[in-house]
Amino acid sequence: MVGKRVLVVDDDVNTVELVRLYLSRDGHRVITAYEGDEALRLAREAHPDLIVLDLMLPGIDGLTICRTLRAESDVPIIMLTAKTTEEDRLTGLSLGADDYVTKPFSPKELAARVRAVLRRLPEEYIERGPSEIQHGKLTVNILNHEATLEGENLQLTPIEFKLLGVLIREPGRVFSRAQLIGKAMGYDFEGFDRTIDVHILNLRRKMEPDPNHPVYIQTVYGTGYKFGGEDR
Repeated sequence: MVGKRVLVVDDDVNTVELVRLYLSRDGHRVITAYEGDEALRLAREAHPDLIVLDLMLPGIDGLTICRTLRAESDVPIIMLTAKTTEEDRLTGLSLGADDYVTKPFSPKELAARVRAVLRRLPEEYIERGPSEIQHGKLTVNILNHEATLEGENLQLTPIEFKLLGVLIREPGRVFSRAQLIGKAMGYDFEGFDRTIDVHILNLRRKMEPDPNHPVYIQTVYGTGYKFGGEDR
């Protein structure tokens, strides 16, 4: 994998330098920030390929940064936090984070997580099949990483786009959560099944006329999800 530009954000200098060392060994170009305002500025100006983001920051906190960036960009985000409960992790994922690492953490493990998330980037997600799929007013262009509904861009994160791409390629096929994790997040992903539920919920909020009664991304209870709806 070609080295990428990674923004590392943490208020602890030692943590930042340790992460920088390990990511640099993988060939990545690392830029750093130690507080929220600086992190948001660099994210907008430097256009990193991935952000490692601590939640507890001076100034703007990590959750606010993640929420703000998700309204502007689909840059992958790995969150760092000392909070360890499943609900805490789901909160971060619901805001659009791609992965979640709890402190204290192994820098070697974090470097592996960075590699795994980068492998999911859209430019590496070119499968056999048509480059553009249309279903009624919904159009998904795999090569350009664009999804539009009634001509409006859906502003999907990389994982949301890949989930939609997997589902829309085979309308009516039921995918288990494990299958969706493998296809959209990689089989080396070490998260949990509810991660998929959070990403599906976010996807529905962006594309369903009524997210509580989904037309496109349908739940098959006890099994997983499928792409349905009328071709209209």
